[in-house]
Amino acid sequence: MTVNDIKHARIKAWIEECVKMCEPDNVVVCDGSTAEYDRLMKKCVDAGLATPLAKKPNSFLFRSLPSDVARVESRTFISSVKEEDAGPTNHWIDPKELKATMKGLYTGCMHGRTMYVIPFCMGPLGSPIAKYGVELTDSEYVVLNMDIMTRAGEKVWEYFGTDGDFVPCLHSVGKPLNNGEKDNGVWPCADVEHKYISHFPEERLIWSYGSGYGGNALLGKKCFALRIATVIAREEGWLAEHMLILKLTNPQGEVKYVTGAFPSACGKTNLAMLIPTIPGWKVETVGDDIAWMKFGKDGRLYAINPEAGFFGVAPGTSAQSNKNALEAASKNTIFTNCALTEDGDVWWEGIGYPAKGKLVDWKGNTRDALPKDKSPKGEEFAHPNARFTAPAKQCPCIASDWESPEGVPISAILFGGRRPSTIPLVHQSRDWNHGVFLGSIVGSEITAASTIDASQVGKIRRDPFAILPFCGYNMGDYFQHWIDVGAAAAKRGKEDKLPKIFYVNWFRKDEDNKDLPGGFMWPGYGDNSRVLAWIFDRCDGKDNYVDTPIGFMPKEGALNLDGLDDVYKAQIPAITAVDKEGWLKECKDIRENHYPKFGKHLPKELSECLDDLESRLNKA
Repeated sequence: MTVNDIKHARIKAWIEECVKMCEPDNVVVCDGSTAEYDRLMKKCVDAGLATPLAKKPNSFLFRSLPSDVARVESRTFISSVKEEDAGPTNHWIDPKELKATMKGLYTGCMHGRTMYVIPFCMGPLGSPIAKYGVELTDSEYVVLNMDIMTRAGEKVWEYFGTDGDFVPCLHSVGKPLNNGEKDNGVWPCADVEHKYISHFPEERLIWSYGSGYGGNALLGKKCFALRIATVIAREEGWLAEHMLILKLTNPQGEVKYVTGAFPSACGKTNLAMLIPTIPGWKVETVGDDIAWMKFGKDGRLYAINPEAGFFGVAPGTSAQSNKNALEAASKNTIFTNCALTEDGDVWWEGIGYPAKGKLVDWKGNTRDALPKDKSPKGEEFAHPNARFTAPAKQCPCIASDWESPEGVPISAILFGGRRPSTIPLVHQSRDWNHGVFLGSIVGSEITAASTIDASQVGKIRRDPFAILPFCGYNMGDYFQHWIDVGAAAAKRGKEDKLPKIFYVNWFRKDEDNKDLPGGFMWPGYGDNSRVLAWIFDRCDGKDNYVDTPIGFMPKEGALNLDGLDDVYKAQIPAITAVDKEGWLKECKDIRENHYPKFGKHLPKELSECLDDLESRLNKA
């Protein structure tokens, strides 16, 4: 298929306009076939950009440049017409100014390269919740990853029709090859100051320049599925969220679906693929990162995973933390910035075992392996943000209905963060607005792995709904949209159909207790199933709770602790109690430092929830 064969007039005209501006040597319309994937991967191997892995069938390792290893939030822009609509938590540039700058960069940017046209679908093909896009890119790496992460290729064209809606996504690595130049095995990208990941919400348009990595370049992911989708969802009355989706089955065979929003380094993927430690319970994965939720005819929220693969953080993934993720990435997987072993496998810090012999680190240097699976900060063999891109269908615990076009009905929504104190193991909101309040105050401890500024380690960074870097409009208006979703359900008499909302914290610490590994008061991982079981019963209205100033919490004996190590059993009273003084400090921080950022855009309902919490605490 060529551009001339495209029946959709607006898509065809847009491609022709971009070709004229970017001046690629040639244009290829991707068909999404296995033959195409193999051909492009061979091109990357022949160019010295990818290394085949002898130990993992049809799997390959890429290494990026140190300047292009993660999302670049400082170079990510929400270019709405009005700055106020981008809000205080997004970077804004006037769209006319930004387009002029980027058009200058785009002009001739694809010299010596091929422009690939990727038609793709976010969500199961034909789903009433799915959305469609076209990405233009000059990166084979992007085509290969998009092939895994989305439903891409020739099969998508029939869903566009001749005039269907689509999100145009333009991407270039920003490294033209003039006068016969080659990449010579060096990852192509532009200097940091020339990187732009730009979103134009009113036009539903994404322009990305200068980065070939992750969410900067795979434009179906954070750019489309969250930043642009949040704008569309607000307009259309649904929810586009940075949330996992899991399927939870109890010993009686009853099923509930749960979503969860957690900032980075808080175990989101691990929870989505959890292996329960309590007998008879089962967790299956629907999605590990993004959930789109729309109301069904019965008044319940139904969710789809808009992605087709996992773009997971490799370091820290082990048989203990996430055996299912390792299995998912055992074949047909793209690895980026991991270390390479002598026998042709990948390795990373926290993998659960030491490497042997020599390793080629993520920068391409050969070094002697260490006798453990940890490295000093700054000397890691795998970059802390090293990734694996694996097909979701390869996950051993993938749910049979994970591609259900109608989506799955959500019973519970979880919020959580890495909090060493104050926040208990689990508590439930009293109602929908109280749940929105809990989502709006989500915060997480800054870790050494997430910052280069040592002075910030241990401080709490607010990340409302775990979507702060990914919301395409003013966060205060985003809070209001959640309030409005609840109000719309109530107006239809379906308020009782809304998911129950919970706040969890697996990361309480007691540094002085030497019997606790790492000082953590809860074992986490598979034992989080004990909390999920309590949540499951709460969704059925079971009387297994006590009313407290902060919400509903497990009553004594309500958590299944069978088989739990005694050292953790001893912590239960502390991690299921209300820390009155800690919560009053929390209220003070929210009132003085967090909520004022949103000004007049902060919904009054959230201020009322804060007042109510403070009042209940003072009366306790």
